[in-house]
Amino acid sequence: MDKLAQYRTIAQNVISHYSQFKPIVGDTERFVSFDCDWDHYQLFTVGWNQQQRIYGCLIHIDIRNEKFWIQYDGIENGIANDLVELGVPKQDIVLAFKSASLRQYTDFAVA
Repeated sequence: MDKLAQYRTIAQNVISHYSQFKPIVGDTERFVSFDCDWDHYQLFTVGWNQQQRIYGCLIHIDIRNEKFWIQYDGIENGIANDLVELGVPKQDIVLAFKSASLRQYTDFAVA
């Protein structure tokens, strides 16, 4: 399996894993969105907590130039750590939710 196909599978598996967890607050559901043509992978929470609408992205990962670009990470232990545990090298993970000037101070790729 080539690297891009492997990374697409990893992105889908990680997001699918987190989609199985039911939020403890409110009447909500989790939905996945996989755009394999443009390499956008997302997990959303949708529903209600009493009279308050719940809608938001929990995870957003893009794959660009054979690297994971983490656009949003709402996971407690960090989705980047999950990717590393699955064998993805840190130089193939960009914390895109951090400004480009701060990425140099992380253990991950700058771009």
